[in-house]
Amino acid sequence: MPPRPARGRSSQPSSQSGAQQTTAQPQPTPTPGGGRGGWGARGAAAPRGATRGGPPRSGHGGQQQGTQAGERLVVGPTLPATTSTVGVRRRATGTAGRKIQVFVNATDIAIPDRTIYHYDVTITSPSGKSDSFPSRFTHELMKQLQRDTEPAIFQPCGVYDGRKNLFTQHFLNMPGGGDSATFNVPVSSGTATTTPSSRPPALYKIKIVKVADINPEVLQRFVEGKQSQDESVLTALMAMNVAIRQGPISSGYAFNTRSFFPNLPNMVSRPIMGLQFRRGIFQSVRSAVGRTLLNVDITTGMFYQEGPLMNTCLAYLPPPTRNSTINANDPMRLAPSRGFPDRERLRLQRFISGIRVKVAGSRSEKIVSIVKLSPLSAKDFTFSKRDGTVVSVADYFRQTYNRALRFPDVICGQTASGATLPLELLTVLPGQIARKQVPPEVTSAMVEFSQLRPAERMAEIRRGVDLLAHGQSEYVRNFGMVPSPTFPMTIDARVINPPRLQYRGKEGKGMHNVDPRNGSWNLRDITFIQPQTIERWCVILFETQNRFPLADARAMVGNIVQEFRNVGMTIRETDPVIYYGNAQRDISAELKVAGGQTAKKHGGTKGPDLLVVVLPDQGNVEIYRGVKHLGDIEMGVATQCLRSSKCRRAKSQYWANVALKVNPKLGGINHKPDPTARTSSDLNDPQKPTIIMGADVMHPAPGSSNPSYTAVVGNVDSDVAKYIAELKVQTSRVEIIEELGEMVRNILGKYMDYRKNVEKKTNIQPVRLLFFRDGVDEGQYQKVKDMELQIIRQVCVDLKIRPKITFIIVAKRHHFRFFPQDPNAPNQADPKSGNCLSGTVVDTGITHPTEFDFYLQSHGGLLGTSRSAHYHVLSDDNDFTADAMQNLCFGLCHVFARSTRTISIPTPVAYADLVCSRAPNHYKSSSAMSDMESTATGGRDMTLERLKADFKPIHKNQSIRTFFT
Repeated sequence: MPPRPARGRSSQPSSQSGAQQTTAQPQPTPTPGGGRGGWGARGAAAPRGATRGGPPRSGHGGQQQGTQAGERLVVGPTLPATTSTVGVRRRATGTAGRKIQVFVNATDIAIPDRTIYHYDVTITSPSGKSDSFPSRFTHELMKQLQRDTEPAIFQPCGVYDGRKNLFTQHFLNMPGGGDSATFNVPVSSGTATTTPSSRPPALYKIKIVKVADINPEVLQRFVEGKQSQDESVLTALMAMNVAIRQGPISSGYAFNTRSFFPNLPNMVSRPIMGLQFRRGIFQSVRSAVGRTLLNVDITTGMFYQEGPLMNTCLAYLPPPTRNSTINANDPMRLAPSRGFPDRERLRLQRFISGIRVKVAGSRSEKIVSIVKLSPLSAKDFTFSKRDGTVVSVADYFRQTYNRALRFPDVICGQTASGATLPLELLTVLPGQIARKQVPPEVTSAMVEFSQLRPAERMAEIRRGVDLLAHGQSEYVRNFGMVPSPTFPMTIDARVINPPRLQYRGKEGKGMHNVDPRNGSWNLRDITFIQPQTIERWCVILFETQNRFPLADARAMVGNIVQEFRNVGMTIRETDPVIYYGNAQRDISAELKVAGGQTAKKHGGTKGPDLLVVVLPDQGNVEIYRGVKHLGDIEMGVATQCLRSSKCRRAKSQYWANVALKVNPKLGGINHKPDPTARTSSDLNDPQKPTIIMGADVMHPAPGSSNPSYTAVVGNVDSDVAKYIAELKVQTSRVEIIEELGEMVRNILGKYMDYRKNVEKKTNIQPVRLLFFRDGVDEGQYQKVKDMELQIIRQVCVDLKIRPKITFIIVAKRHHFRFFPQDPNAPNQADPKSGNCLSGTVVDTGITHPTEFDFYLQSHGGLLGTSRSAHYHVLSDDNDFTADAMQNLCFGLCHVFARSTRTISIPTPVAYADLVCSRAPNHYKSSSAMSDMESTATGGRDMTLERLKADFKPIHKNQSIRTFFT
């Protein structure tokens, strides 16, 4: 038996959990006005899906009916006992709320009706190495093998994932009649990696070994709930995904794991910082209840700007200072002799590392990858030639190729083999995806480019469907995968009611109930539940008085005092210290000067309760991190940063929003779910003390050796409104939270301490523990369940508590989008954004065939097309019904302290993401991580240990506050 081939992620289903229903209903009449010009489905209407499982429920209008949490419902559709699942088996779908129908960017696709043959592929270079090759190159090799080298064996062509897996619709008659063969494929210079030369073709060996015969019937049985999701099901689904990708790859489109990026004029942005954004087309075959779906969406890719590498490098550099005598586009900015900082060189090196360029000036224009930038210029960088003579790079090109450099003072690019090449001779090849973290300076431009209103997005998706032309693809047709002409599909949905929220009335008198409307509410005539008192505070401005005059600073102070008091907060000091800081000095020292002046003003040593810091609009990242390091790590004092252009002469609404952030940082609570309201999903039921945790893992940017960071956030109060956090450093790109046990133990301990010492409860132990886990790919579900869930259970055993645990995966990295059938109907769509309404839930039509999952669009949406969150329940000791679980998740999207709008994921998960993003603040110098990555000589383990040692814990004052709002 040959070894099972390694699967590349490009062949796996996307990181969204698909699924659906078992019984198809009659097709509905097409929506009026739904042709190509509107949002209606193209072609005949899609099947609406299946009858909901479980007994019928009463309910009408917007009233929520059904059972409460903890009440067990008959599961449905019924699954055979032999069908095993990773998560909780699918239960009866929800019935609460108002029934509607929505469009979804998917269509049915037929499962192949014939055997698929699976082969393992190993490619060996002429040197005998089987290293990983660029995916574009391996595809070209396989195409040449099938079409030119051995067409008699491979025609009609199979489909290839670019790594280890080849699928064919016919059995390959190998030479010799066996199940394996090795083929020699000649590659001449100019194929995929180089330009033409006189060298003879190189021979690459491709070994193909038969692995298995795939019967697609297993996939049909799986979507019908008659079979478990085993290796055969995953392989069949992988084969379908590889088949739909083959056509676009053969067409020459730039591509990544599941998206394709046509180079069309109206799908490409203007260049910015050496980058361009390109609109792409995502596609994925998904399994659902009773059907298989083709999900098509649009996406945005970040590409290197093609053309001279010198220009790309110059564009990436920060603009020259005002006093600089050098032009932004002058290549001498890259000259060490002109003061090019080594730190900037390393930053630029990380940006361009791995970029493929064409080298001019040699006898044959080669294509190489640049991985480093030399610290020396072309005229100063020397090396020994084969005859032993030492020569500079500039002299070498002049002597060998008669090429005198125009900019010999500029640094060089270096390849992995050590070849050092002048920047001016290197040209960036087109269509290169920049697999890097999006630079903060271009984030807003990327968001602006990618945001499309729902109608615009659907138009672009349809355009992508036409461009992909699955129905005409020879590969799709050969495999018998016939996509439905109906696009988009119509599916059932419901709009559930929001929870009622509680604030205090004006001047803090009594309770004031608020009913959100389409995901928003306002602070008019209400105050915070637990407003805090500010005894002393100060204002630090990292701006000059010319840019931010003292009169404006004093007016800002007056606005802060007034609006903070309007929401119930007490500010004792109305004339705080105003200090103009110098951003060129040590940030911590400057803040301490202001804090010292505040203490001196009040005749003691006690510093301020709050630092309000005004940041310049540009170049403020270092200052921000310095402020947060001092406040959260060193001193344990609340800090609030404001952008200069936003806060100067800001209106009252701005300062009310600032108060929303400051009050929780000081230990307060802004609002909470109304415990008496049915719609609150018993989140704060006193009979069921509940702790809710959210966890996330933040991985470094591609190519970085920095570690990952993990955060766990949990409530300490009975109203699930006050949260604390734990943050740890761990091994790079490890998905499992390595120190989860300690993090959960600390939060549980503080939860019980708070209930005992602050709330004066006698029953301090949680009865329920809900754990929301973000950032997990589908392929990791079993591992996360086996490891992390068991860790949580063991912590509870160690603490001698026995809460019922529910473990839920929350994901937003999926590509299902919901669109209202009538964007002008107020009972279907938000009148401002055109999105589906807040509270839109889908638990049929596209959900998992056998497991408990659903999609909830909790936020109303302001810009672009809203993306729902996908919830997949892995374990549920509490036996939540679908309605109870959906209402609970929706309720948790309403307690995000710093907003008067619902958010897209439960609050503890959103907080965990925020805490992860603040990891750089735990280092004294924000450049420590990047410097260490560039200079560490002990490898990844050494980098991790040093970063763990330099990682400073949160100050004890902040550890019991929601400091991250």
